[in-house]
Amino acid sequence: MLWLKRFNTGWPGHIAIMGVFSAGAVLFLGAASCLSQVTADKQAELAAHMQKAKGYLEDKQPALAIPELQAAVAIDPENVDAQANLGVLLFFQGRAAESIPHFRAALARQPDLAKIQGLLGLAESRTQDIADARKDMEAALPLLQDRRFQTQVGLELISIDTQNGDLENAAAVIAQLRKADSDSPEILYAAYRTYTDLADEAVISLSLSAPDSAQMHQVLAHEDTRRGNTDGAIEQYRKAIVIDPHLPGIHFELAELLRMSQDAKAKQEAGQEYRAALKENPRDEKSIFRLAEIDEQAGNTDRSFAEYTKAVELQPADADAKLGLAKILIEMNQTDKALALLEESVRLEPTNPTTHYRLGSLYRKMGRTEDAKREIDLYLKLKEAREKLRVIYKQLQIQPKETPADEQDDK
Repeated sequence: MLWLKRFNTGWPGHIAIMGVFSAGAVLFLGAASCLSQVTADKQAELAAHMQKAKGYLEDKQPALAIPELQAAVAIDPENVDAQANLGVLLFFQGRAAESIPHFRAALARQPDLAKIQGLLGLAESRTQDIADARKDMEAALPLLQDRRFQTQVGLELISIDTQNGDLENAAAVIAQLRKADSDSPEILYAAYRTYTDLADEAVISLSLSAPDSAQMHQVLAHEDTRRGNTDGAIEQYRKAIVIDPHLPGIHFELAELLRMSQDAKAKQEAGQEYRAALKENPRDEKSIFRLAEIDEQAGNTDRSFAEYTKAVELQPADADAKLGLAKILIEMNQTDKALALLEESVRLEPTNPTTHYRLGSLYRKMGRTEDAKREIDLYLKLKEAREKLRVIYKQLQIQPKETPADEQDDK
């Protein structure tokens, strides 16, 4: 079996991959099963070298273990354990080029060793053998069970693909990594960089191929929005609509900016744009939802109720639409229906403080004191967390979801 133990590799800037080779992990055939080509005396000599190497590793002296493993490999070049262990030690001693033949020898005898193939790919990358590095790391990546090691191999692949300008392959690797670990800061940052580069590449291509197209103005509107230049974005959307009034999503996107304005005329125009979006797509649930909000704010309860109901029918997983419909139902004294919608909305979007506030308020009206306290406590915690994020949102020029003023009524 492979018996390399966990120890400090001194490999700065990288994950200590040695941790994936924990003591007692049965990865290979035992050394004794690989000795058919050597004499009994040589078997004893080989076993002695292997035992000494293991002892040095247990004493955290990997440099002393290397000569013992080299001696073992000289006696029996087909011994998988000796070749693999020697390759790992050389790799973590910064001797990547020397580790490669030993990794390849181990894989030649036992091709299904994903961790060894991953390390081989990393070693090949460090020696600028990029073609072989990509081949070995791509083959190993989906088979790796250790999440930290899988991340390291994946990030190395992404780096190679990015340097070669192959952003599509980099994005595919990110998709694999995010399935295994969706919250890793390393993976998320790599995703941000890769997707940003892809977006920039698309913008450049679009500006060269169709600089005066409606899509180019739509892109410029997105960029202005991201930078906080709302007036500039609105102007770009209007230019896009003049060129192509049927451009998918254009009316909704313009309406989203107009509804945030403090100008009453702009807000009125937002409603017109949402309706224009519905003419293009009568099943545009988001536009129906926004019209329901507008009508609710204007006091048009019946119309708002119909629109919220339609939005929920079209998209049952829209937590915001269910929240809006619940608010109208509460005004109509249909608390049982409202309660079911609020509870479902919390399940669909548990991090929305507004929903917890509404649900807590309803529980309180129904006399469910403990449930009300739980929801209000959650509301306060989530609201506090959201306030802390506002600084980051401001730096990124992202608009957080607005908080309804009536949340402030909780006392």
